[in-house]
Amino acid sequence: MNKRVLEVNHATMRFGGLVAVNDLSMHIDHQEIVALIGPNGAGKTTAFNMITGVYTPTSGTITLGSRSITGLRPDRIAHEGIARTFQNIRLFKALTVLDNVVIAQHLRLTSSWPAAVLRLPRYRKENKQMYERAEALLRYMGLWEVRGEIASSLPYGMQRKLEIARALATQPTLLLLDEPAAGMNPSESEELTGLIRGIRDQFHLTVLLIEHHMDVVMDISDRIYVLNYGSLIAEGTPEEIQQNDDVIRAYLGGDEEDEA
Repeated sequence: MNKRVLEVNHATMRFGGLVAVNDLSMHIDHQEIVALIGPNGAGKTTAFNMITGVYTPTSGTITLGSRSITGLRPDRIAHEGIARTFQNIRLFKALTVLDNVVIAQHLRLTSSWPAAVLRLPRYRKENKQMYERAEALLRYMGLWEVRGEIASSLPYGMQRKLEIARALATQPTLLLLDEPAAGMNPSESEELTGLIRGIRDQFHLTVLLIEHHMDVVMDISDRIYVLNYGSLIAEGTPEEIQQNDDVIRAYLGGDEEDEA
């Protein structure tokens, strides 16, 4: 039996009279790549925000491994082992590529601030390790040659890779990717698919992604959950989802309203 990494049990998110996510239950096992899909406005980003602590569910629970993370702050959830990227890239745009990845690792620092200020041996050792890990990640992502460039100066595809590298720098057990292929052409999307698989295997990670590019979703996912109007309407393998009448109707009849 696979080790359960994330379990969402009957999670509901209300904003006044609006139910953005209704009674969502889902799970992800170790080293699975699972997609959360649905028409615009289905509640996908709201679900991500509940998992990462941006929102506390109105009801229901969220468990990471054996620990409940329901209601924890985003920084505490990151410390527990969940990292995410965003649909709209969020980098430290005025900092270098290398500094973006180094700073992300401060989450794991154990040295006290006096040790850092005084440059005591323990801090110097941790600082050296941070730069070594940053180098390894940037080499893996193909970004080492641009390590000194300002993040905002990178081409769009490289910024996407840098955001993923920064997320990996926090040493997560679960990586959430919010529309990683947004704005990419078919060739870039195909490269991204291979990269995500490689990350899963190389870092022994579990991945949950939101993605509108169905070719990416069907190619990369072990399992897929489908939301529509905040409710779960289907779960299964890519083959099962492609043949599901409820999913077909949801996409053919989906509106274009902004997501809650």
